[in-house]
Amino acid sequence: MSRLTTEQRDRLLQDLSRMGSAGSAERESAETFKSTFYPVSEHTRAFDPDVVLIVGERGAGKSELFRAVVHEGLLPAIARMTPGSRLATLSQEHTKWLPGHPLGVNFADASGLQHFIATRAIEPTAVADLWFAYLVRILKDEIDNEAQQSLRSLISLQGGDVDSIFQQFRQAGSLPLLAIDRLDESLKQAGRWIFVSYDELDILGGYDWRTMASAIRGLVDFWANYARRWQRIRAKIFLRTDLFRRHTQALGADLIKLAANRAELSWSDRNLYAMLIKRVANTSDRLRDYCQAAGLNFIADETLGLLPVLEKAEDARPFIERMAGPYMGANRQKGRTFTWLLDHVRNGHKKAVPRALVRLVEEAAAQERESPRATHNRLLSPRSLRRAIDVVSNEHVLQVNTRELPWLPGVAFRLKDTEVPMRRREIERLFDKDWERSWGQEAQIIRPPVEDVRELVDYLVEIGILRLRTNGEIDVPDLFLAGLGLKRRGGVKKK
Repeated sequence: MSRLTTEQRDRLLQDLSRMGSAGSAERESAETFKSTFYPVSEHTRAFDPDVVLIVGERGAGKSELFRAVVHEGLLPAIARMTPGSRLATLSQEHTKWLPGHPLGVNFADASGLQHFIATRAIEPTAVADLWFAYLVRILKDEIDNEAQQSLRSLISLQGGDVDSIFQQFRQAGSLPLLAIDRLDESLKQAGRWIFVSYDELDILGGYDWRTMASAIRGLVDFWANYARRWQRIRAKIFLRTDLFRRHTQALGADLIKLAANRAELSWSDRNLYAMLIKRVANTSDRLRDYCQAAGLNFIADETLGLLPVLEKAEDARPFIERMAGPYMGANRQKGRTFTWLLDHVRNGHKKAVPRALVRLVEEAAAQERESPRATHNRLLSPRSLRRAIDVVSNEHVLQVNTRELPWLPGVAFRLKDTEVPMRRREIERLFDKDWERSWGQEAQIIRPPVEDVRELVDYLVEIGILRLRTNGEIDVPDLFLAGLGLKRRGGVKKK
C-alpha cells in the first residue's frame, strides 16, 4: 500500500483526536454512542436481577454500560452480542430503572446527612431505615392508591428534610413495608421489573468520610435484609473497588451476603484493545479503512456498528504497530509500543480502564498534528505518546481530586518537587510535616479518610496511586506521576 500523504495523515489524526469525546461516554451524542460502545460479556452480570453489588475502578465503564441499557435502549443488541447472559429476559418495555442516589434536591444534603447520622449513631437500624424511607419516596408513583394515601405525609415532604422524613417513616409503622410488598406482587404478576440504582456513594456526607462510611453501611444493611424478600424490586449498588475493599471488614456479614454474587467491572487487555479498535473503526470511514488495512476482522452489527474479532490481546498488535510502530524508539530496548500503551495507563495494581487509554490515543493524535513526527503509514510517534501521557495524568488526577478524592491536592502539595521511587519513611515524614493543615483546595477543612500518616501511605497503595516495589521503596505509576507534580529519578527528559 502506498504511503500516506501529509493531507491524508492529518485527516486521520483529526478523526483520531476526536474519537471519544475526551474519553468520556457522558459527552458523546446519542448518534455516536451506539457505534463506540463495546459490550463486554463479563460486565453483563451487572444486569442479572440477582446481582445487587457491582464493583469497579473509577473509569471502568459503569456509566457507559448503564447509559447503553437504560437510556439508549441497547439491551437487545448487547444480549445479541453476549450469548449466555440473562439480558434477554429483561425486555425494555417491562423494565424500569430508577435512581436511588444521587437524587439532587430529593435527597438529604451533606450537612443534613452528617447531622442525622451523628445524632442517630446509637440506633443500630436508623440509617437503614432512612434508606427505606427514601425508597418509598422513589417508588411513590409505582405504589397503589391506598399506599399513596396512607403514606402521603412521608411522600409529600421535601427531600432535604431528612429528620422529618425519618420521623414520618417510623410513625408509619408497617405501612411502608406492606406498600412495597404489594407493589412487588403486582410487578411479579405483570412480568415487570423495577431496578433502583445507587451510584456516586463516595459523595455521601460531602467531605466527611465517616458519614460516608456510615451511610454506605446503612444502605448495604438495608438491601442485605430485603434483597431476598422482594423478587421484582431489585437494587444495583455501585461501589468503587477501593471502597469495597476498605469497607468489607467494617460491613461484615451484610456485605458478604451481597458480595458473594457481585459483578466485577474489570477489563482484560484483550477487551481494552477491542474497545479501542471499535472506537477507532467506527469514528469515520477513513479510520475504518485504516483499521482494515491492518488485517483485522470485524463483525458488522446493525446497531453497534463494527466490532473487532479478537481471540486474544495479541491479535490487536498488527493494528497498534501500524498506528504507532513496533517500538517506542529505534529498537526494542526502548520498549514495545503494544505493551507500552497499556502499561502507562495502569494504576498501582496494574489495572487499566478504557477512559485513560482512549484519552492517551486522542491526546497523542492531537500532539502529532501540532508537531508531526510519524513516518511511513503510522499516525503516532513515540514522542507524541510520551507527551500525551503527561496530559492524561494531569487530567486524571484533576478528575479524581475533584470528585472522589478531594484531599488528593494535599498529597501533591506535600510531595511537591520530590522524585520517586523513595523510601516509605521519607513519604511519611513529608506527610507528617503539615498533617493538621487542610488537604483540599476548598475553604473548609478537608482531611484524608485515615487517622495517621502510616495509614495514609497504606491507603494510597491500596487505591493504586502509590505502588510498593519489591525492595520496599514506594513508586508512583505514570498515570499519577505528572498529575501529582512528581518526577521519576533517572528519567529521560521529554523532547
